[in-house]
Amino acid sequence: MKTVQTTKAPAAIGPYSQGIIVNNLFYSSGQIPLTAEGVMVEGDVMAQTHQVFKNLQAVLEEAGASLDTVVKATVFIQSMEDFAIINEVYGEYFHTHKPARSCVEVARLPKDALVEIEVVALVK
Repeated sequence: MKTVQTTKAPAAIGPYSQGIIVNNLFYSSGQIPLTAEGVMVEGDVMAQTHQVFKNLQAVLEEAGASLDTVVKATVFIQSMEDFAIINEVYGEYFHTHKPARSCVEVARLPKDALVEIEVVALVK
């Protein structure tokens, strides 16, 4: 088992790591729209979702994976009213490769984020 850590994504805000590699799989922690410096992105759910993907790309790269090797994504959203917008941004990153996905509305996310995404990916 190997811990993944990069300064190109926000540091964990609790007792967990940005991700773990076990065998050939990378498991990310949920990424919220914090910058690498730990500042919440201002703006709507579209801006927040783009930041989440920027963070995911950084931890995936550090793990030796990429969005093209993601096999499963779990999307947590504060409001199902934002589903169409989040789905539009999601499609910009997963336009040809379409991993399995779950999407759930939750009562609240860390730092009052509007979206959080975690992934499982094959390590190259």
